[in-house]
Amino acid sequence: MAGTFWALVPPIVAILLALLTKEVFSSLFIGIVLGGLFYAEFSPLKAMNHIIDDGFVASLADSYNVGILIFLVILGMIVAMMNKSGGSAAFGIWAQKHIKTKVGAQLATIALGVLIFVDDYFNCLTVGSVMSPVASRHKISKQKLAYLIDATAAPVCIIAPISSWAAAVTGFVKDEDGFSLFVRAIPYNYYALLTIVFMISLVLFKVDFGPMKRYEAIAAKAEILNEKAEERKTKGKVIDLILPIVVLIGTCVLGMIYTGGFFDGESFVDAFANCNASKGLVIGSLGALIFTIIFYMCRRIINFRSCMESLPEGFKAMVPAILILTFAWTLKAMTDSLGAAEYVASVVDKSAAGFEWLLPAIIFVIAALLSFATGTSWGTFGILIPIVVNVFASSDKTLMIIAISACMAGSVCGDHCSPISDTTIMASAGARCVHVEHVSSQLPYAIIVAVISFLMYIIAGLAKSWIPCLFIGIAVTVFCVMLIKYVSGGRSDPVPKTGSDAPAPPEDTPED
Repeated sequence: MAGTFWALVPPIVAILLALLTKEVFSSLFIGIVLGGLFYAEFSPLKAMNHIIDDGFVASLADSYNVGILIFLVILGMIVAMMNKSGGSAAFGIWAQKHIKTKVGAQLATIALGVLIFVDDYFNCLTVGSVMSPVASRHKISKQKLAYLIDATAAPVCIIAPISSWAAAVTGFVKDEDGFSLFVRAIPYNYYALLTIVFMISLVLFKVDFGPMKRYEAIAAKAEILNEKAEERKTKGKVIDLILPIVVLIGTCVLGMIYTGGFFDGESFVDAFANCNASKGLVIGSLGALIFTIIFYMCRRIINFRSCMESLPEGFKAMVPAILILTFAWTLKAMTDSLGAAEYVASVVDKSAAGFEWLLPAIIFVIAALLSFATGTSWGTFGILIPIVVNVFASSDKTLMIIAISACMAGSVCGDHCSPISDTTIMASAGARCVHVEHVSSQLPYAIIVAVISFLMYIIAGLAKSWIPCLFIGIAVTVFCVMLIKYVSGGRSDPVPKTGSDAPAPPEDTPED
C-alpha cells in the first residue's frame, strides 16, 4: 500500500468520521490505527509498535512539536491569569462602550488578526484571547469568532513577507532566490487574498449561511438572556489585558529573531527566514508569563498564590487542543510512513507532462487535497514546491511563480478546511469553540472561496498576469456574498437543540 492512493486513506477516514460523528478523538485514533495496520500489512503487533514508537513517541519527542505544546500551555496560563485579574472582563466592558456594533467588533477582530502576521499559532491564540470578551458582548458566536481567527491566521501569514510561513516557503525553494519568488507570488495567492475579501464582505453585508447562521442565532439568544448577569464590577482594568498582550507580541518577535541569529549580526529579514518559530515562541511566551506575574503582583489585583493557581487552570484549558494536536501529528506520521509524499509527487510529475497553462489550477487542487488529508500546509509545501521549480525553472518563470503561488494557496485552503490541521485546532482553542463545530461551520465558506480561486488559476495560466485575475476574483467574491444574501434573505435556519454557545433557546426566533 506504500506509495499508492492507500497512503491517503487513513487521514481521509479520520476526517470523514470526525465530520459525521462530531467526535474528534476517536475519529483520529481510528485513522491512526488504520494507518498502522496498512504499514504493518495487517500484523497487529507490528502495527502497535509502529503506532507507539514511530507515531506517538516520535511526535512528542520532536523538539519543534514540544515547543508548540509548551507555548500552548504558557499562553493558557497567561489567559487564565488575565481572567482571574479581571483584565478580560474590563476589556469587554471597555469594548462595549467604544465598539458600538457587531460589525465593528468583527472588523476589529479581522484588523487584529491582520496585524499579528508573524506566526499563525501565535495569531490564533492571541486574537482569541483578546477578542473573546468583545465577541461575547456583541452576540458573536464562538464559531464565528473561530472562523474570523482562522481566516486571518494562515491566509494572512502566507502573504506576509516577514513571517514564519514566508521563511518555510523560502527554505523549500532550491537554486533560486526564494524570498524574491515568495514576494512575486503574493498577488497570485488568490485563496488567501479572496478569503480576506470574502470575510470582510460577509461582515459588511451581514451575511451568514449554513451551520454558521444557526450558531449565530443561538449566540444572539444566549447573550440576551445573560447580558445583565455579565454587568458586574471588576477590580481589573483594560491595561491588565492590553499590556501583557503587547509584551507577549514583543517578546515572541524578539524570541523568533533571536533564534534566527539577529543578535549575531543577521539582518531582520534573514533572521526571520532562518528562525526556529517553535523555540522563539517558547522564549517569548515564557518572558511574557514572568512579566505578567510581576505586573499583577505590583498592581495588587491578584496575589502570588492566585497567580500560581492560574498555572494548572491554564494547562487544563489547553488539554483538549494538546490531545488533538498529538493525535493529528501521529496520524501525519502514519501517512508519511506510507509514502504519501512520493505518491503525490508522482501524480504531479505526470500532470506536468502537458497542459502547462492548466497546471496552476491542477497544483491548487492537489495541494488542497493533500493538505486537507494530512492537516499540514508546510508538509505540502515541502512536497510540491521543489517539483514546481524543477518543472518550470528552465522554461517559463512567470508560470513557475503562478504555480508556486497555487501550491501555497492550495495548501492554505486544505489546511483551512481540515479538522486535523494544527492551525484549525488552534483557532478552535483560541475562540474556546467545540472543534468539530468550528470545522463544520467554516467549511461552506472556505469551499466557496476555493472554487473561485480554482477558476482564477485557470485564467491566470492563460493570461499570465495577476492584475485582471485578482480584480475579477474580487468582483466575483463580492457578487457571491451579495447573491447569498439575496437568496437566503428573510429566512432563518432552525436553531439546533445542542451547541457550545448556549442552553435551550427561548421560544421566538431572532430576526436576521
